Amino acid sequence: MSSLSSTSMPTGGTSHRRLRALLERGLPLTERPWRTLAEQCGMSEAEVLAWVERWQREGLIKRMGLVVRHHALGIRANAMVVWDLPDLTVAEVGRRLAAEPAVTLCYRRPRRLPDWPYNLFCMIHGTRRDRVLGGLEEIVERQGLQDVPHRVLFSVKAYKQCGGRYTREEQP
Repeated sequence: MSSLSSTSMPTGGTSHRRLRALLERGLPLTERPWRTLAEQCGMSEAEVLAWVERWQREGLIKRMGLVVRHHALGIRANAMVVWDLPDLTVAEVGRRLAAEPAVTLCYRRPRRLPDWPYNLFCMIHGTRRDRVLGGLEEIVERQGLQDVPHRVLFSVKAYKQCGGRYTREEQP
């Protein structure tokens, strides 16, 4: 990224507000997305990169990620596997599950007793339910989780995913 310091950056105004709004929509699918954003904001590519670096340092941008449209790729068997693990082992088992190639997401959440005893969640995506379940069986065997209570919850509806929105739609 750019080596511009915050003291050499523009003071802001309309250009950086427009940049923030455009970033919320996602990076443009072009060969040089930072340059494309710069052109749309009336900034240089170096200025765009400097603002992104600054916002990351200040904690305004925590991460930038990719939202995959699973259905468009033919991935329609999406399973959330929820596990009821002892609190002393959940972090270690979570790390092992996250390292499994079939697991696309793995995270810990608090239990919501008495109805929801599960404290570890992981996603397994696939084109068919039988393949996802077969892959899960292999993971359970490989990881020695046969005696760990868990449930498999397949998605029944696909919702539109998008990142957070903090600027008004009329900006840019």
